[in-house]
Amino acid sequence: MSEKSLFCGMNKPADPGNLTETEKKHIPVIDCPDTVKAGEPFEVAIKVGEIPHVMQEGHSIQWIEVFSGESFLARVDLTPVFTTAEVTVTVVKSGKHRASSIRVVERCNLHGQWEAVKQINISE
Repeated sequence: MSEKSLFCGMNKPADPGNLTETEKKHIPVIDCPDTVKAGEPFEVAIKVGEIPHVMQEGHSIQWIEVFSGESFLARVDLTPVFTTAEVTVTVVKSGKHRASSIRVVERCNLHGQWEAVKQINISE
């Protein structure tokens, strides 16, 4: 059986405890508080890969999207050479739910889409 193409669906690590070199360069790293206060803004810093991803003309991250669960929050389009694969967005969560998630999807022009999710708690 042949390996699936990196462009077939969403790429996720096969073994999160033992990442491959490709996974280390493509899985988004989400940095935000574990607990946030309802109605108060907080920053979500995202970088693509625990090993920084290149931003060359022939190989780069094209965009980064941020979601609260399945709800779209923001998209940043990136330009090779002139940008890095890092963004920070300011988010506000309501108090209707006690737990939520920040989900990030990014697209590499050579290696497809990659996703990461971070759970957060929401306090009053």
